[in-house]
Amino acid sequence: MHENRVYSCERLHSDPLAMPKHTTPASDGFGPRLATLRKAAGYTQQQLADEIGASRRVIAYYEAEAEHPPANLLVNLAHVLGVSVDELLGLTTKRAREPGLSPRLERRLRLIEGLSPKPKQQLLGLIDTFIAAEKMRQSINASEDADA
Repeated sequence: MHENRVYSCERLHSDPLAMPKHTTPASDGFGPRLATLRKAAGYTQQQLADEIGASRRVIAYYEAEAEHPPANLLVNLAHVLGVSVDELLGLTTKRAREPGLSPRLERRLRLIEGLSPKPKQQLLGLIDTFIAAEKMRQSINASEDADA
């Protein structure tokens, strides 16, 4: 632009060749994405806060706001939720995690590992019973479906 010329701001902003500003809808913002990833990982706000060493109010704040937290908190959130920082920021939708245990199940397994031997053994026995019952139910359903 020429130094001695006066330009109208309206003309500058209405230039059809100008690049449009990139805006993201509220549903694509950091807060809703954090809430979606938190729920997908099986955490309540309080559980996620406990995992990262913050208060529930911190999680609620960032889920309600469009701005993202400081870098150190982003890294902790991404780690606990089992996603990349890029995914948490909405820069990519590709998961950094390999398919396997869900973060929710991993968290519960860590809690089980922390139990004393007797309650741990009782809980594992209960899990084995549920698994055996489910396999039996599936087997019965499969044979009924084959007969039909």
